[in-house]
Amino acid sequence: MRNGISRVALIGTGFVGSSYAFAMLNQNISEELVLIDLNKGKSEGDAMDLNHGLAFAPAPTKIWYGDYQDCRDADIVVICAGANQKPGETRLDLVEKNAKIFKGIVDKVMENGFDGIFLVATNPVDILTYATWKYSGLPKERVIGSGTILDTARFRFLLGDYFQIDARNVHAYIIGEHGDTELPVWSKADIGGKPILELMKEKEEYKEEDLEELFVNVRDAAYQIIERKGATYYGIAMGLVRLTKAILRNENSILTVSAYLEGEYDSKDIYIGVPAIVNRNGIRQVVEIELNEKEKEQFHHSVQVLTSIKEKVF
Repeated sequence: MRNGISRVALIGTGFVGSSYAFAMLNQNISEELVLIDLNKGKSEGDAMDLNHGLAFAPAPTKIWYGDYQDCRDADIVVICAGANQKPGETRLDLVEKNAKIFKGIVDKVMENGFDGIFLVATNPVDILTYATWKYSGLPKERVIGSGTILDTARFRFLLGDYFQIDARNVHAYIIGEHGDTELPVWSKADIGGKPILELMKEKEEYKEEDLEELFVNVRDAAYQIIERKGATYYGIAMGLVRLTKAILRNENSILTVSAYLEGEYDSKDIYIGVPAIVNRNGIRQVVEIELNEKEKEQFHHSVQVLTSIKEKVF
């Protein structure tokens, strides 16, 4: 933080990036926000458009379109750039395209003297977070992927909807790959301290198959949204803002992000979605929750899938 002024540099002003910038302005998270994009006209237009809303914002924010030099004084660089997921394409299909794009981006950021925290949102997020860590040479705790932050939010929303409870009072995690091998931690899911698996026994209308269907809707939400409107961006943008806030305000909040494992969950040398304590220094600690046998198997399957892809790229 330079002279007590927080700066966030956003790279990539497509659907996700511009939604993130809009949410940042509305929630007054940083004093400065610089927009960087290969398409300078797009980032310049976004900066103009956002600035025209400043009269209605909760507090002043300096917003401009810039270039990689502006990353030097940034506290956080958020990467939303890269090729988008097309209908019928999995997040992992994107890997080779986006790994090449990321090499160029991260090199330019680091050449300009950046010494803050990277937040990665581009898919496949776990692999590209690993790539950012490798390319940047920064400590593992200062490279964070959005991981399963959105999947967990979708999970909490759908559980809240099912039990008719405010989603903010639902405590449940999706962990693993942000993608097809992710898993729900049913054994630790609760509402108001009461395990969900216990709640299920209280009323006849609660059925186990409903929970299975609910998770499938969480896992496949991106495909359903892409089919209807071409891309997902509002939910992930809100998740990224939540993460940005946890860092800049030194919250020590627990969020399901893509974090580097060095033996936690019996896994090593992989970035994957797990609960972690996030503060001004990045990831303070990975939170190791106790999984049951089925969940352990599912998590290790997710790790193996990501590891096999990582090894092809690196």
